[in-house]
Amino acid sequence: MGPTYPSTPGDTLVFENDRVRVWSMTLEPGGMFDFHQHHYDHLVLWPDSGQAVGQNLGDLDWGISLAAEPGFVLFQTVGTAEPLTPHRIRNVGDKTVTHYIIELISERSPSAQRLPGQTNGRGTFTGGNPEEQA
Repeated sequence: MGPTYPSTPGDTLVFENDRVRVWSMTLEPGGMFDFHQHHYDHLVLWPDSGQAVGQNLGDLDWGISLAAEPGFVLFQTVGTAEPLTPHRIRNVGDKTVTHYIIELISERSPSAQRLPGQTNGRGTFTGGNPEEQA
């Protein structure tokens, strides 16, 4: 059996009940949140603008980039087959940024497999698939 990765998709648990779990992730300029996995369908909300890059486990470079505008939202259906590929995120902007991850912990995903991420168009991804980030 290989290594395991934390299922905590943020640095601070903001709220939890029997239906949802809300995390915040605050990154200083150049700051990184190390490899982690998502086990639940979730929504990611960037209330303010920010720039980040992501790296999937096994990739040689930070091949995914996000330029989030205020109010950027990504919804990710993880599915029930397996968690998302472990990934990490780094702030490449010049200001501290915080985004929120809302996990749907009480609902079984309606999909067996991961589905492409859905966004509200208030951000731009380059060099990769948005469903691998958050």
